[in-house]
Amino acid sequence: MRKGVPRDPEIADLFYKDDPEELFIGLHEIGHGSFGAVYFATNAHTNEVVAIKKMSYSGKQAHEKWQDILKEVKFLQQLRHPNTIEYKGCYLKEHTAWVNKNNYSGYYFNLLQLVMEYCLGSASDLLEVHKKPLQEVEIAAITHGALQGLAYLHSHALIHRDIKAGNILLTEPGQVKLADFGSASMASPANSFVGTPYWMAPEVILAMDEGQYDGKVDIWSLGITCIEMGEQRAVFIVLFRITPYYNYKFTYSATIKYLMCSWYICAR
Repeated sequence: MRKGVPRDPEIADLFYKDDPEELFIGLHEIGHGSFGAVYFATNAHTNEVVAIKKMSYSGKQAHEKWQDILKEVKFLQQLRHPNTIEYKGCYLKEHTAWVNKNNYSGYYFNLLQLVMEYCLGSASDLLEVHKKPLQEVEIAAITHGALQGLAYLHSHALIHRDIKAGNILLTEPGQVKLADFGSASMASPANSFVGTPYWMAPEVILAMDEGQYDGKVDIWSLGITCIEMGEQRAVFIVLFRITPYYNYKFTYSATIKYLMCSWYICAR
């Protein structure tokens, strides 16, 4: 068995056995976050362009991170829709690292490589590049694609739980793709406090004390995202750690305002 492949057969089946360092060439970083980094790469056998999300886990939080990674991989394997990111495979590289910290004399450091279809960027990237709000027709097109993806997820009792402009990707032809399923739930209803606060529905914030929520929380978040694309920021902002306040300057047509009111009603 190649080093890096888990011994548990059920878990091992989640990962491809090829060596990703031999299979993918021309890597260069195109993004990064708390999870790690995303790379542009080419499959040396097929010449297909892909995106590789490299994630690592180690130390005291290794088990928790590992469980989160397994959940995301299992979630991605289920997806079969034009408006969700296409999963290409997952590879695990394992190395031994030695440290002397917090009573750890040594531990395994694991590098996981999650391969997906390549997209040009996110709706958030459009805002950053153009330095201005998106036009209403652009917001409508992106929102339509996102709703199609959400309808698919919700029909399978799946909840994204982190809808925002940064997690809505666009391919070169302009196809909308929901991405970043690290916060997603494979069970509806759910009751975990998960997501990005500015876009988070009240039910998610209150869930731990007051009960459960379902896919409607994604509709709330998409409504906030619609305003984000039109205002270049989320509706609720926080300054100096005070309570978030409503920062609403949305000045678009009656049609899109009606749509947003409909979302609010649907999300309730």
